[in-house]
Amino acid sequence: MGRSLAANALLIIIVALVALGLTINWGKDAFYAEGPLAEDVEFIIESGESIASVGDRLQAEGIISSAIVFRIGARYTDRRSTHKFGAHIIPARASMDAVLDVIASPAQSFSDYRVTLVLNEDMDARVEQRLDGTYALVEDEVQAAGILAGAESSVSYRLSLPEGVTSFEAVERMAQVPFLSGRRPELPPEGSLAPDTYDVAKGADRAALVADMMAAQAAILAAAWEGRDPDLPIETPEDLLILASIVEKETGVASERGQVASVFVNRLRQGMRLQTDPTVIYGITLGRETLGRGLRRSELDRATPYNTYVIDGLPPTPIANPGRAAIAAAANPDETPYIFFVADGTGGHAFATTLAEHNANVARWRAIEAGN
Repeated sequence: MGRSLAANALLIIIVALVALGLTINWGKDAFYAEGPLAEDVEFIIESGESIASVGDRLQAEGIISSAIVFRIGARYTDRRSTHKFGAHIIPARASMDAVLDVIASPAQSFSDYRVTLVLNEDMDARVEQRLDGTYALVEDEVQAAGILAGAESSVSYRLSLPEGVTSFEAVERMAQVPFLSGRRPELPPEGSLAPDTYDVAKGADRAALVADMMAAQAAILAAAWEGRDPDLPIETPEDLLILASIVEKETGVASERGQVASVFVNRLRQGMRLQTDPTVIYGITLGRETLGRGLRRSELDRATPYNTYVIDGLPPTPIANPGRAAIAAAANPDETPYIFFVADGTGGHAFATTLAEHNANVARWRAIEAGN
C-alpha cells in the first residue's frame, strides 16, 4: 500500500514537472512570437503607469496576446521599470519582446510626426515626417521626394491630442511639432483642452490652436452639463470636468467608463472618499512629469489637495484632459450598486458592491500579478 502511494505521488510530481516545463516553453514561445497587431499603432503610456497596467491595456487593444506572459517576460528580462511615459509607435506584428524594447525607447507619436499628403481627389497617401525634417512615404510606392516637389500646397496636416494627456504634456508636444509656428503657448487650465484630431495648416499658430482646443472642450462640457443626470452629486460643470478626468485616467476600456463613473458617483453619494491613485500621482507630479514607479505608502498617507485617500470629495482641478466619451460617462453614469473596482488581469476591471467581494477580487489580482 505504501509503495503504491509513493509511486502515485512520484507520478503526480513527474506529470506536474512536465506540465510546468511545457507551460514555460509555451510562454517563452509566445513571448518571442509574432504579435497579433495588424498595423502600426500609437500607444500612450500614462504618467506613473505600472508595467502591469501597460500589459493589461496592450492586451485589451489587441497589441499582445497575453498580459500575463508580457508581465512575466518583463520581469525575467529585467524590464519591469524601463518603460517611458508618452506616446510610442508599436509596429505591426511586434512580439512582446519587441514591444518592451519600443516602450523603453524615447516616446514619439504619430501625432507629432505624421502628415497627410493629398495627391488628388481620389488618392490619399500617408507620409511620415521624420525628426530630421525629411519625409518617408508609408502607404504608397511613389517616391516621397517626387510627390512633395512643387506640391507643398497639397499637403494637409493633422495633429492629434490623445485622451488623458495633461495640459503641460499637450503644450510640450505642440512646442515640438515642426509644422506649427509661434511661441510656446501659455499653459492652459488642466482639463480645458478637447482631445481630438485637428486639421491644421502648415505654419498654424500654436496659441491659436490651443484656443481652438479650449473652445471645443467648453462646448463639449456645456452640452454634457445640459444633458446630465439631474441626480448627480456634483454642483458645477467644473466638478463634472474633474470627475470626467478621473474616469479618463482610471480606465482605457471604452465599455467600462459608465461603470467606473458609477463607482465614483456612488462614493460621492455615500460620503466615501474616492481613493483613486491617479489623483495622488497628479498631486505629486502636477502633470509635468512621469512618476516612473509605483506609489509609496507614505505618499498615499500624505495630505495634498489631490490625495483622495485623505481629502473628502473631488480634488480642486481636473487631473488630465478628458475626452468626449469620459465626459459623457461622468454626466450620465451607469446605474450600478458598485463602490469598488480593481484590475482583473484582462485589461479591464472587476467591480464589487461589498468590501468582502472587493477583497476577493484584489486577492485574485495579486495572484495574477505574482504570476500564479
